[in-house]
Amino acid sequence: MAEEMSGAEMVIRALQDQGVEHIFGYPGGAVLPIYDALFQQDKVQHILVRHEQGATHMAEGYARSTGKVGCVLVTSGPGATNAVTGLTDALLDSIPLVCITGQVATPLIGSDAFQECDTVGITRNCTKHNYLVKKVADLPRILHEAFYIAASGRPGPVVIDIPKDVQFAMGDYYRPASHTSHKSYRPQTEGDHKAIEAAVDLMMKAKRPIFYTGGGVINSGPEASRNLRELAELTGFPVTSTLMGLGAFPASSPQWMGMLGMHGTYEANMAMHDCDLMINIGARFDDRITGRIDAFSPNSTKIHVDIDPSSINKNIVIDLPIIGDCNHVLEEMIRIWRTRTNTSREEELRPWWHQIEKWRAVNSLRYKGSDEVIKPQYAIERLAAAARDKDVYITTEVGQHQMWAAQYFPFDLPNRWMTSGGLGTMGYGLPAAVGVQVAHPDALVIDIAGEASVQMTMQEFSTAVQYRLPIKIFILNNEYMGMVRQWQELLHGGRYSQSYSESLPDFVKLAEAFGGKGIRCDDPKELDAAIAEMLAYDGPVLFDCRVTKEENCFPMIPSGKAHNEMILPDTADVGNIIDDKGKVLV
Repeated sequence: MAEEMSGAEMVIRALQDQGVEHIFGYPGGAVLPIYDALFQQDKVQHILVRHEQGATHMAEGYARSTGKVGCVLVTSGPGATNAVTGLTDALLDSIPLVCITGQVATPLIGSDAFQECDTVGITRNCTKHNYLVKKVADLPRILHEAFYIAASGRPGPVVIDIPKDVQFAMGDYYRPASHTSHKSYRPQTEGDHKAIEAAVDLMMKAKRPIFYTGGGVINSGPEASRNLRELAELTGFPVTSTLMGLGAFPASSPQWMGMLGMHGTYEANMAMHDCDLMINIGARFDDRITGRIDAFSPNSTKIHVDIDPSSINKNIVIDLPIIGDCNHVLEEMIRIWRTRTNTSREEELRPWWHQIEKWRAVNSLRYKGSDEVIKPQYAIERLAAAARDKDVYITTEVGQHQMWAAQYFPFDLPNRWMTSGGLGTMGYGLPAAVGVQVAHPDALVIDIAGEASVQMTMQEFSTAVQYRLPIKIFILNNEYMGMVRQWQELLHGGRYSQSYSESLPDFVKLAEAFGGKGIRCDDPKELDAAIAEMLAYDGPVLFDCRVTKEENCFPMIPSGKAHNEMILPDTADVGNIIDDKGKVLV
């Protein structure tokens, strides 16, 4: 049954009908009717941010940790343009968002009115879809379509731009149908049966196979992660993952080889280079994974499972594409495998695993410890040990600390790791932690941060204080933009142009100024006690962990190089890089 109400009331009612419990936003003139409607209900809680970029990252963290659609509400003009970074981040990392933006009244559009911008034009290339609502009669359909588009197929952000007069206008609202759809958008979820059978045929013959998994497995839901684990156990194949796929397969499994790519482990990258069958499940062959395209896994047959047809053959030529939802395809692979055998191919794969163990023995993540200064790797290891038995969610900023977190903080469950992958957005982690904590109020939420990156959205610490969200910001403070400094050392002759932070805030005093707690530690002997103090505090904490200033993040594939051209740390056991005939393998 239709119900008459204003456009602003339709927005709030649609949020309620879509099951939205939280929305992150910042008011302004062009969305005041929506904020007025928001004031007159209590089902949807609004989280007041300090900057619209923070709102989008909070919604990303919320969505990534729950599997739900994250929601954002911002005003026109600068409100919308401030949200662009988070929208682009969500698009590249396939995060489902619905972002509602205000717009000047329809008669004023195109007149350069106060706080007017072409929101639809600006966001066309950084959203999965966007709308300019010109009539209130279209608003209910658009609101419900937006949630469907954001969450189905390959997830992504959707913008709904609503002029102020449409918010005031009266019209008929109707609830979403049992299945909301879009007339021209029909994502394919079920993979082709013959293609999946062909994939299993290849898997039963391979001598050097590898599962290469990505964020698509996590986006497909917890059942997909369980199916990945079951298939890996059935086949006995080794498993690696992209940065976005961490947690889909347990790091505690002996079949886990660690992360793949530019800062991936030696064994994962060498196995990718030398495999004869690659099964890509839910990853997109981005450049941080592939390295040099013409040298990427040169002798393998390549299977690619992806729900997005545009990802197939986009970067790497595929031998067997399977377009479909990861969970469905994994279920079918398991079912077909079981019809043919109930055992893994342990004996046939023994030589392959022997080679992988030799690569693993290189111990590419080994680092030199110190009793005098805190090594960043050690700091993350101690943080991981302290959080081991807790319900923990990790966000990160972007840079060296992000890669160290991926390398040294193990994940056994999906949806516990929130980071900016494709766009590499500095400032992501703190607001993302706020969003995660809103979604999981009783969990331990930690942002592993860098002192440069965290300052980009530091104002959102105030949001955490306002809503009594006990997030922990664990800053690896080396006084440099660490990854920039590392590349300047390795590629630009040590000319550290503008990468050293000449003036940093006192993070302890800054935390106290915001109303939180500050902790500083620069002694490895005191680190465990300081981390325990941080975890015990029932409120937001800024932890200033002073680490070695010029530590580099290894292993590393230099830009434009192949997987077997890695730079290893000088602590690696290079004796294990020599094969049985004395040949140096890298």
